[in-house]
Amino acid sequence: MFFQRKPSGGVTWLVVGLGNPGSKYESTRHNMGFLAVDILAHREGFRFNKLRFKAWTAAVDLGGEKVLVMKPQTYMNLSGEAVGEAARFYKIPPEHVLVISDDISLPAGKLRIRAGGSAGGHNGLKNIIQHLGTDRFPRIKVGVGSPQQAGYDVVDWVIGKPMGEDQKVLLEALERAADAVSVVISQGPDKAMNRFN
Repeated sequence: MFFQRKPSGGVTWLVVGLGNPGSKYESTRHNMGFLAVDILAHREGFRFNKLRFKAWTAAVDLGGEKVLVMKPQTYMNLSGEAVGEAARFYKIPPEHVLVISDDISLPAGKLRIRAGGSAGGHNGLKNIIQHLGTDRFPRIKVGVGSPQQAGYDVVDWVIGKPMGEDQKVLLEALERAADAVSVVISQGPDKAMNRFN
């Protein structure tokens, strides 16, 4: 049985929640990735207690795999620095790098899981694509909607905090996003798409 053990530190997946560090950005629409992995941490009883690869990290067992859960601390548009560094260190292929982000092109509360694809104007995803050298990595997008008033700035929208019904809908979506993580890892993005999209 001894020989069945995986090599020590044998991380096989990265789960990356995207957001901006600092209290100014806490609980904003742009921090959906951070919030989703925080829910995961709460449920699974782990803490982000190690600052490595320019990210707060935790190594956990999820869906039968050893997973490094990450919250990059570089600001959104440089998220790829943290992801690229960790993926190279653990020799993790892009299809085992699961990224959770906000998406303004989806209605608030809608989830969309993809096995790959363009950044869709999201600077965090754009930077990760640049650092991994491919867009073939799975992602869970949490819809945050877009501003309804004419002339409302999109940047102000994503760094704004959802209130009332909007907040309730997003909290439910974040719970589903956390559920989707272990489905992507244990059964693959296609199964997760069928179930959560």
